[in-house]
Amino acid sequence: MKGKRRLDLILLMVTLALVGIGVIMVYSTSAIIAGDRFGDPYYFLKRQVLYAAIGFFLMILMMFFPYEMLKRFAYPILILSILLLIAVLIPGIGHRAGGAMRWLKIQSFSFQPSEFAKLGLVVFLAYFLAKKEEKIRSFSFGFLPTVLLSGFVIFLVMKEPDFGAAFFLVAMVFLLLFLSGARVIYIVGAFLIAIPAAYILLMNVAYRYKRLMSFIRPWEDPNGTSFQIIQSFLSFGSGGFFGLGLGEGRQKLFFLPAPHTDFIFSVIGEELGLVGAMIIVLLFFILTLRGIQIGLSLGDRFSAYLALGITLMISLQAVINMGVVLGLLPTKGLTLPFVSYGGTSLVANLIGVGILLHLSTHVERR
Repeated sequence: MKGKRRLDLILLMVTLALVGIGVIMVYSTSAIIAGDRFGDPYYFLKRQVLYAAIGFFLMILMMFFPYEMLKRFAYPILILSILLLIAVLIPGIGHRAGGAMRWLKIQSFSFQPSEFAKLGLVVFLAYFLAKKEEKIRSFSFGFLPTVLLSGFVIFLVMKEPDFGAAFFLVAMVFLLLFLSGARVIYIVGAFLIAIPAAYILLMNVAYRYKRLMSFIRPWEDPNGTSFQIIQSFLSFGSGGFFGLGLGEGRQKLFFLPAPHTDFIFSVIGEELGLVGAMIIVLLFFILTLRGIQIGLSLGDRFSAYLALGITLMISLQAVINMGVVLGLLPTKGLTLPFVSYGGTSLVANLIGVGILLHLSTHVERR
């Protein structure tokens, strides 16, 4: 007998665990920095808890939001994402920090449109690829329109500039195209065309070139461009099997840059050891597995692509972040989903999980 499956409690529990670990580690990694910079060791902790509360509220809303409505509003969602990305680039509207225009600021509140654009692009691609189901193997009517529409969003992200997020989006789009049945020859061809373009972008911008060199030859400039990744190695490697203990990490004491954001996984390795790091990996593996199972069990193309796209959005970023921390990938500036400090990323990912949880109730069981 067929019936609707109950909410995926394993996915929910894994998400709660990741956010809970994240809140604890944000405080552990940021207390010294926050005390020095703002005179309040709880500054980042309080903000992360607030973002988590907002994110969980929106996650619960999306758990009861009919996913069919997302299909209806796929184009408006894409247009809104594009408008926000354009607004970031307008002087006087976009907020510059760290040499990049990535934020929109309203009084004391700021957010990164690119984080919501990732989710918006997933929703749109799920709709577009499902609609083009019969034409996706056609270059002119399936593959090319998808690449051009996605490419415009990626172009705006690169203009901020945010090369890491752009690289992430390119990988996500190609993987979704592959999952939807696009011809592999088209994907490989587009990838080969993108290589010289990426090379030019890397070579023409000094800081990108230096990041690449620090990845290829990290020990040539240990006190310069390679300082961050070497500190990450020292942090992660000093934790051993069980770690130095929660709050006992040393590299976060003004040695390791961005310990509460991009390199929080390094401090997890230092304070909680290989065991703690493997728990994080296991949680993301379970989340990915549940998301894939949901996607493959849904009856219509749109909901299946939506579930797989959201799963890919979260898991791919987690893999890239951990790869950077371990020196397997060049520095990208991407946070660890649910765990790193960052309000927009946390809220966007929790909205994504809310959609996934809603979709899990539409999986038929016998």
